[in-house]
Amino acid sequence: MSAVRTIACLCAFAPLLPAQAPTRQWSNTPQTWHDTPEGLTESVPAGTDYWRTTHYGFIRDNGPFRYEMRSGNFEAKVQVHGQYRELYHQAGLMIRIDEQNWIKTGIEFVNGHQNVSVVVTREFSDWSVLPRTDSPPSIWMRLQRYNDTVQISYSLDGGKWSMIRLAYFPPGVPVKIGMVAAAPGKEPFDVSFDHFTITDLKTAPKED
Repeated sequence: MSAVRTIACLCAFAPLLPAQAPTRQWSNTPQTWHDTPEGLTESVPAGTDYWRTTHYGFIRDNGPFRYEMRSGNFEAKVQVHGQYRELYHQAGLMIRIDEQNWIKTGIEFVNGHQNVSVVVTREFSDWSVLPRTDSPPSIWMRLQRYNDTVQISYSLDGGKWSMIRLAYFPPGVPVKIGMVAAAPGKEPFDVSFDHFTITDLKTAPKED
């Protein structure tokens, strides 16, 4: 048997290797953290935040952010459990191009309650809050990017979703997408992210 035929036969029986999972990277790595295939646990350091100028007059861009690089249309979901204690403790999802173009969403601790929060930043930040009074033990967040739109929804059970924001976001640009947290005050806090997934989005999301 010729060498060429031998190699061809061996290749025919070689096992197919699984596609390599996208590599996660850090912006602003916390001192204490543990990665899992479906999530992350970390201790969020104090004095961290994401905000640009509006109302408060400062720029902060230093919260721990565990992300993957993605292009095209996709859906990201995660379940968030946080030990929120201090004003503005926050955790959830972020989609980001650079320091002037990003959206973060999740729980933000305001007036003693876990409010659902969205900040959209295009050079300047804006903030919208959905007040809650029940402070659930966990919450699911979903971010759906489709062409020039990002749709943001939340759920208490991972099954029934409620849309809270539809925002413009630049299309056709590779982005960072992943788990974000911040503790703008003096106290750190612990948070865990579970069931983190990113999947392709073939059609426009429903306005649920």
